[in-house]
Amino acid sequence: MNSSGIVSALLHHKGPEIWSVSPETTVFEAIKLMADKNIGALLVMADGKLSGVFTERDYTRKVALQGKSSKETRVREIISTEVVAVGLQHSVEDCMKLMTERRTRHLPVVEGGKVVGLVSIGDVVNWTISAQNATIAQMEQYIAGGLAG
Repeated sequence: MNSSGIVSALLHHKGPEIWSVSPETTVFEAIKLMADKNIGALLVMADGKLSGVFTERDYTRKVALQGKSSKETRVREIISTEVVAVGLQHSVEDCMKLMTERRTRHLPVVEGGKVVGLVSIGDVVNWTISAQNATIAQMEQYIAGGLAG
């Protein structure tokens, strides 16, 4: 595993599952789905197109702290429609930079106008740790091989 891997490899390793809701979904239904799937974000899709990302952060800041009702508020009312996305050929490092610069924890993956995945900060961290472990194992084998010969 290469630490400078690309998003397509990360998605292949992670799996292709994508969870989404429509803009008309209630916030309550969205957070219930996130709890059921143990995820921190949902893609918001309208007519097959990405219209935003709904996150736990959106819920806490725009519903809970403002005293809104999650059973009455629609996802479309609180999501940011300025979506930062990446493509399959972006590097994992590109994702880290975007997440840091834009202060986001989730990046939709869009290819040819179609959503093909979602990369989270957890995915990026797991990829990086796995890549570092693979590099360390290779170095240990090289050193052990070099010492034995």
